[in-house]
Amino acid sequence: MLKVKLKIKGKRFSIPVPNAVLHLGSYILTSKRITTLLNKAIEKDGSKFIFPEIERKELKPLLQGLSMYRGLILVQTKLKDGTEVEVRL
Repeated sequence: MLKVKLKIKGKRFSIPVPNAVLHLGSYILTSKRITTLLNKAIEKDGSKFIFPEIERKELKPLLQGLSMYRGLILVQTKLKDGTEVEVRL
């Protein structure tokens, strides 16, 4: 489970993201249709970047490996206005 913790103007929010949502996101990200739509949108914007086609079997070990490192902090940021963001496995 991925947890996103936010602190905005003294209020704390914690958003748990279940592994099922991560897997669903990987299905969407590896979809050829979505990749084509992303590349068309990027091309329309005038950028030279091309979103690569990623195969599901390439992401599967990554998603399985995430469960081995529970509690690992991926991102921890504090902005000048007091907003804090922490992304933890």
